[in-house]
Formats: sequence, structure tokens, C-alpha cells
Amino acid sequence: MSNNLTIDALRARVADGSIDTVLVCQVDMQGRLMGKRFHAQYFLDSAVNETHSCNYLLATDMAMITVEGYKATNWESGYGDYTMKPDLNTLCLTPWLEGTALILCDMIDHDTHKEVAHSPRAILKAQIKRLEAMGLKPMMASELEFYLFNDSYEDAEKSGYNALNKVSAYNEDYHIFQTSKEEDVMRAIRNGLYGAGIVVECSKGEASAGQEEVNVKYDTALTSADNHVVIKNACKEIAWSKGKSLTFMAKWHGASAGSSSHVHQSLWSLDGKDALFYDKNAQHGISQLMQHYMAGLLKYAKEFTYFLAPNINSYKRFVAGTFAPTKAIWSLDNRTAGYRLCGADSKAIRIECRVGGSDLNPYLAFAALLAAGIKGIEEKLTLPEAFVGDAYAADAGVEEIPTTLREAAIELDGSAMLRSAFGDDVIEHYVHAAKWELSEYNRAVTDWEVKRGFEQS
Repeated sequence: MSNNLTIDALRARVADGSIDTVLVCQVDMQGRLMGKRFHAQYFLDSAVNETHSCNYLLATDMAMITVEGYKATNWESGYGDYTMKPDLNTLCLTPWLEGTALILCDMIDHDTHKEVAHSPRAILKAQIKRLEAMGLKPMMASELEFYLFNDSYEDAEKSGYNALNKVSAYNEDYHIFQTSKEEDVMRAIRNGLYGAGIVVECSKGEASAGQEEVNVKYDTALTSADNHVVIKNACKEIAWSKGKSLTFMAKWHGASAGSSSHVHQSLWSLDGKDALFYDKNAQHGISQLMQHYMAGLLKYAKEFTYFLAPNINSYKRFVAGTFAPTKAIWSLDNRTAGYRLCGADSKAIRIECRVGGSDLNPYLAFAALLAAGIKGIEEKLTLPEAFVGDAYAADAGVEEIPTTLREAAIELDGSAMLRSAFGDDVIEHYVHAAKWELSEYNRAVTDWEVKRGFEQS
């Protein structure tokens, strides 16, 4: 993360009483912050080196149910601990929480003393290391969309999440007057994140009533993933503090547009001086390296879709005409395609993956994209011609994005590319998570079923 607090600075702030609490956090499978609140002095005296958490935190579902069947941890093994090792490069202020700092941790296995292979941060770090060995540095950024409501989280829950009061009544995409009415929350988010060392470029209204977007500075892959999880937590906490609520569900309501998390990506030299996706002599500035990388994304798109769309609800977002893609194709500055070329003919040239929803785990999504790009480079894949036109209306034979979690889970399970990149145990861990999500959904009776069949069946 773009940290703005050193250990020495933290000691000074603890001594003068301006900081008394440190949030020591890990990232779970869903991309949420889990951890403990330490008295700041005790953190400095002890927990700065390590603390511990139950290993079930990397084996639960969204509802925090202890899911059986995981190889890594289970009732038979007794659900022991992992070591939480604070990464001092992520220490930052959290101005929206009084007297509080935050730090992210790597998860360490007690027996092997190595990073837990299926922990999200470790998965991404492994792909970054592969690229470093190739002399490449991945730069990435994720956009985050969400819906903001005037209802508090408590009132939303009491209502059964029905008839929620969105902060706007109409499409507010780029709308200045409407977003002025939302500044009590959005200004606090921008300034709060800046205070945490996260450089916010802008916020804006998005393409549906009540929908917002936050964009932050392009950065190294790990920094951007770290920023992403802090941003989501901060947005929720700031909305809550003002008596409002927001959701990062990919599709919160059938009549509203989905919420995306577009991922921008490019490769640079290790010293950060050379944009290796750019070739001034090539068509559109697309270097040979970029062609291979992007061809890898296209070839393996189905296999890594699960990491971009990890929930049942994720697939409700893929609807034609809503700016959510349905085809795994690339195009020049075309928002109907799954992969959009941005910054053509400049050092800012990059790929925007538009497939992911705002419910993705950034570490897993980034790692999967990088793994596919690496494979494209290794295989020297040929990039097909750019698609031109409305991708929603593309002819048969164009690669479709998986339309259900079941399909994506099958593709993930059978992916030799991801098994090689992540390891069999890691892939089987997340395939098990997908199967559990499917089984839980299949047991549920939805409002739609009751309304449709109560009288007519």
C-alpha cells in the first residue's frame, strides 16, 4: 500500500497520544479485512513482529460459515493458527477512525514458516516474482463502483434490503449537481483515503441512479491490490459513520446496472523507466510483448473468470447493453468489449479488463490476469485483430464470458495454466469454495421463486 506512516512516526504519535489503536489485518478469500485491534503501545512492543489468527479465516464463506472439506484446514486438524506477519510497507493512518492506524499482514504457516500458498496476498506475490525473474514489473489499477443509500446498514437489514433509498433518483453518470448532494460521503472518502496515503484521482457519479465510482493512482500490482481492500473497507466505514450504507455487490438489483471493478494493467522495466507495452514504431504503439500478453488473456479468459466473478451474484451483471461485457475479445477504446485498449500510441498504453465486478478479490484477480499474460508471453501467442463494432452483437463463434458460477468453476478446475501458475492445492482450495457457494445457493428459496410460484404452481 502507499503507506504514509513509518514505525518511528508511529512511535512519536503513540507517545503524544494522537494514535492509540492499530488495526492489524489480513485479507480473507472474499477480499475483506480480518484481524485485531491492538493498543498501539502493545503493537509497538510485540505485535509489530507477529500475531496470530485462526486458520479458518482462509476457509470460510461470505457468511463466515466454517466450511467443511478443505484440505488446508478442517475439524480433524483442529483449526489451528496462522502467523500474521505485519508488512511495514503497508502501515498507514486511517483518518476516518479516531486515533487509529492500520497495517496489512502476510500469512505464515506455523510449521513450514513459509507464506500460506492459498492466501490471496501470497498468490499475487508469487506471480509478481515470476515477472521479476523475467525482468518485468507489473503496474495495475482497479476502478471501484458501488451503490450508495440514505438508509443505514441497520435499517437496510431490518427492511430485508427492500425499498432502499438510493442517494439519487436518476442516472448520475458524470453529473455534477447530483454528486454535489452526495459530497458529505464522497468528499470524506476522497480525503480519508488521501490521509491514508492512497492517491485518489477522482470520484464520479456512475451510469445508474445511486451509483458511484472511485479511481486511484496507477501503481505497482501489490500496492494497488493493497489499496483496493483498504478502499472498500474505508468506503463502508465512512458511509456507516454518516448513517448511510453502500454495497459492492456486482448486481444489487435487477433494474440497476451492475458494479464493476475494471483492472488496468501494463508491464514496465524493473527500474520503472521503460513502458514495455509501448513501441512507437508499431501499429497503435502495441509492442510485441503486449501482443503476447494480451493474447494470453484472451486464450485463457474462461479459465480465470472465477477470480473476476467469484459469486453467484457476479454473473447477474453480464447483461448486454449495460457496459458490462459478455464477450472475451479485445478492441480499441471500445467499452462493449471485455478487454479494451487504452492509451494507444503513448507510454500510457495499457489493457483494461472490464470483466470483473466490484465483488472480486483484487489479489486473486490481479494474479490470474498476470498468470495468463505470462503464459501468453511464454507461448509467444499471436494476438488476433482488434474487434470493431458492438461486441454485444458479435457474430456466433466469438468467445463468450462464462454465464454462471458453475461454468466458471468447471473451467477453473480444468485449467492446466492456473494449476501450473498457482499450484494444484491452491486451485483445489478455490474450486472447493466455488462448489460450496453453488451448494448453498441451490438450497436457498428465493423471493423470485415464491412470487412466481406461490399461487400459480
